[in-house]
Amino acid sequence: MAGHSKWKNIQRRKNAQDAKKGKIFMRHAKNIYTAAKLGGGDLSMNPALRTAVEKAKADNMPNDNIERAIKKATGALDGKSFEEITYEGYGPGGVAVIVHALTDNKNRTASEVRHAFKKNGGNLGESGSVSFMFDRKGYILILDEAGEIDEDELTLEALEAGADDLIKTDNAYEIYTEPDAYQSVYDHLTNLGFSIEEGEVTLIPQNEQQVSEEDMEKMNKLLETLEENEDVQDIFHNLAE
Repeated sequence: MAGHSKWKNIQRRKNAQDAKKGKIFMRHAKNIYTAAKLGGGDLSMNPALRTAVEKAKADNMPNDNIERAIKKATGALDGKSFEEITYEGYGPGGVAVIVHALTDNKNRTASEVRHAFKKNGGNLGESGSVSFMFDRKGYILILDEAGEIDEDELTLEALEAGADDLIKTDNAYEIYTEPDAYQSVYDHLTNLGFSIEEGEVTLIPQNEQQVSEEDMEKMNKLLETLEENEDVQDIFHNLAE
């Protein structure tokens, strides 16, 4: 994990999302729905829901939309039933790819994801075909565009709270934890006044895959196609940027 940075992927994703607020709100609603369905609608008792709501608010999703998604999940409103599905496969140049989707029609979603891989030089594999190449980790991103954060202080506080590693990249700090330690580190840094840009328990590749310029172009098209699919919630890959 040392040296790995998610920040470039986050920057790329945010740039691609700027003109797609409607789809972004829909994805946030699905994430909130799933978190509330699994862990209840109380933010104070459901860390996954709290994280989903914080992400939605960061993208300026209206509170009414957030509350509606929670009410649907807890039975206060009638709505569709969504199912979580994970797809694994290889992109161009042997890049390992994991796709998490949330759908009310798994046949439709499977067909669309399979088509995206095939069209862009990749192929879907069996469950477990690439997941062994990733580690489940807590991830916290703190931006420091003004250069005001004391790196030593942040590092000390993060490590004392239970973090495993801290990486400084450009104007950002990326903090990695074990999944069980994620919430305590997140809460500790928030209580100290650090503004957290991104926070989640996610998948981190153990190694990064170098590809040719041609395969890089195909891989970017694959990612764009998947990101445009409203059922796709998260995409993980080991492409070396």
